[in-house]
Amino acid sequence: MSELDWLSHLLQIITVTGQLEVRCAYGAPWRIMWNRAAANEIPYHVIVRGRAIFEDPEARTTRELGSGDIVLLPHGAAHVLHDGSGQTPVPTQQRQASAGWMLSENDSNGEQLDLLCGRFFIAPPHDRLIRTYLPLNLVARAGHGKDGAASATNQLASLVGLMRMEAAGDRPGGRAVLNALSSALFTLVLRAASESEKAPAGLLALAGHPRLAPAITAMLADPAKPWKLPGLADLCGMSRATFMRHFQDRLGCSALDLLTDLRMSLAANELKKSGISTEAIAETVGYQSVSAFRRVFAERMGMTPGEWRRLAQSG
Repeated sequence: MSELDWLSHLLQIITVTGQLEVRCAYGAPWRIMWNRAAANEIPYHVIVRGRAIFEDPEARTTRELGSGDIVLLPHGAAHVLHDGSGQTPVPTQQRQASAGWMLSENDSNGEQLDLLCGRFFIAPPHDRLIRTYLPLNLVARAGHGKDGAASATNQLASLVGLMRMEAAGDRPGGRAVLNALSSALFTLVLRAASESEKAPAGLLALAGHPRLAPAITAMLADPAKPWKLPGLADLCGMSRATFMRHFQDRLGCSALDLLTDLRMSLAANELKKSGISTEAIAETVGYQSVSAFRRVFAERMGMTPGEWRRLAQSG
């Protein structure tokens, strides 16, 4: 099993879909503001050409983005993109493209920007998992590097190129293609971030850590297995104490906390299905005691399994 299989396993638990919403074609000066996203939404931006200053007040982050940079906001924070000049933005005009997304333009001849903006949608209640284990914002760079065509940054560059061509045209199926490419974008950004030399905090830092990756992969591959700390530490070739320290330092919680959250997310998926008893689901996700399962589910999800099932089945 590859060390990167953790991501495939994670995305089997969490359903993520993407949608391109706006293409911005601006000349400087320009400025765009986004309000906080809904709980199950992750905004994203792709700098196709040009540069932009990204500001996330919640994370107190200001960063210059260039061609090929992609920014995700897993916590859905309010944020701003602008050209950095501080000048009054030139007014914009919007028109609907036939593919369903909006084209926003201005009449300035200043430094040009080509920007794709959209959202990822996380099936509830997995937005909780995303917000707990991914950083406030995530920047990946798409570029043709020296690591060969298989590197995540090179794959991102190819994907962004496809998105640019599809958004620039007006061909049948354009909206469906762009939404499918958006979904792939989420996976490739997470892959690129975990492969980078300085992976961001949270799950990506763990998955990108050569010694901790085996434990992450194993828990994601089989969350129902009765994992214990000594067994997980053995997979990583560490003592129990060293494993606990490394895990806590990078994630801010224990391996068993992560395991519990994965089990509850799996249980939430199973509870959407009719005809499967709570007792059977408890056993499926690794609990011999249905009362213990109900207690932990309520603690993590804020409602009982029965309440979640009724809510999910009612849509």
